[in-house]
Amino acid sequence: MQPLEGILVVELARYLPGAFAGRELLRRGARVVRVEAPEGDPMRTGAPAWDEALRRGKESVVCSLPADVALARELCARADVVLEGFRPGVAERLGLGPAELPRSVVYCSITGFGAEGEHAARAAHDLNYIGWAGMLEDTAPGLPPVQIADLAAGALVAVTEVLAALLRRQRTGEGGHVVVSMTHASHELVAHRLGGEPVARHLTGGLACYRIYETADGRWLTLAALEPKFFSRLCEVAGWEELADRHYDADQEALATELAARFRRRPLAEWLALFDGEDVCVGPV
Repeated sequence: MQPLEGILVVELARYLPGAFAGRELLRRGARVVRVEAPEGDPMRTGAPAWDEALRRGKESVVCSLPADVALARELCARADVVLEGFRPGVAERLGLGPAELPRSVVYCSITGFGAEGEHAARAAHDLNYIGWAGMLEDTAPGLPPVQIADLAAGALVAVTEVLAALLRRQRTGEGGHVVVSMTHASHELVAHRLGGEPVARHLTGGLACYRIYETADGRWLTLAALEPKFFSRLCEVAGWEELADRHYDADQEALATELAARFRRRPLAEWLALFDGEDVCVGPV
């Protein structure tokens, strides 16, 4: 028996956050029903591979809002969990807010900036949320490889809040309304930087031992030898013993330049073969 077997989840959300959260609950045994417009989720055309992956295994009810609001409300009233992703106030105006549903429903609103405040109704997407959160300070104008706010700060935080609320409901009989702010949750992932770091941009390019290096064949090697024992062993295996003591030199750029030149001497496959089985923290891109 899966942990969420018997739990009904209704998705009132579009794009990644709600759909990914629903998929994670589905994987743990919940029955997930999506309330979709007649044309489907915008990802169906904009990101079809994502849409297919996040729809797989779910049920779908076509519902044109606000015309079919009664159908959507009836479905939500039967749910254990509702995942809602409208801008704050929209669900309430449609008659689909938490106050319209039984008190036993766990109602999770995934928002950009929270339910209240000057930014609550602001139009934005993932890149805007992590920009407001301070996450891009070290790496701008580079783009992150995945939608961190949508997936981590939005969907996975929502899953955590929903599971906690379901446990609370077991004790009290009441569900409740939980609000996830993707901007605020993104900030929590990087807020420690405000306290300072031993090296500026500690894990975002400041250390030579924690970077991505080009190899002779134009491929890339990841190096994450943060601990001295790993960096020392890397230098020993590669025959670069003279670099081992420079692991945390003040001039990290000089060390990075030296490492870059040496990694360009061999193709990726040769480096991987050389370091195979060694505790050196390297890998391919």
